[in-house]
Amino acid sequence: MTSQAADGPETVAASRRSKITPEREQEFFDAVLDQIRECGYDAVTMEGIAASTRCSKSTLYRQWKTKPQFVAAALRASRCPRFGGIDTGTLAGDLRAAGRAAGDLSGDTTILLQAFGHAVTQDPELQRALREALVEPELAALRKIIQRGVERGEVAADHPALPYVAAQIFGVLRARPVLEGEFADPDYLLRFVEAAVLPALGLK
Repeated sequence: MTSQAADGPETVAASRRSKITPEREQEFFDAVLDQIRECGYDAVTMEGIAASTRCSKSTLYRQWKTKPQFVAAALRASRCPRFGGIDTGTLAGDLRAAGRAAGDLSGDTTILLQAFGHAVTQDPELQRALREALVEPELAALRKIIQRGVERGEVAADHPALPYVAAQIFGVLRARPVLEGEFADPDYLLRFVEAAVLPALGLK
């Protein structure tokens, strides 16, 4: 019996998957996300990624069976939370810092979200990966920021505006490009937090 037969098909498949290096894998991930931003999700193909990264289609299909699986893996690998390290000592300071951090996300992230368009509503795995990569880490960090403010007595736990803080900050990221044709950059988000979010919470 050969070693491949002894190992079984799952072990052989894992061995085949391990042939690309982490650096090469990241190159594939960067390429697919860049093409999605440029062309939109529906226009991106495994063939196009293979051509742009100088590899065979079979290499990609061995690693990821379908385009949605490939893109989901790329999204998860790209996760880089921006709010996690924020702790200025006050809720108002933290929300200002979160606004500026959200503004840093506005260009590439907003383009990426828009580029998925209708596809993300049709594929649960893709939708889940998008939330895990771009949404949930920031929401979790924002909840901690708010909880610290509640524990310090800066805002009441049942304040009616608290559930809408995330919607305010993330909503303006999506809305400004549509309404004004510009991204919500850090300065814009800071002004927005100071003019809309803090007053809603009774903070200065």
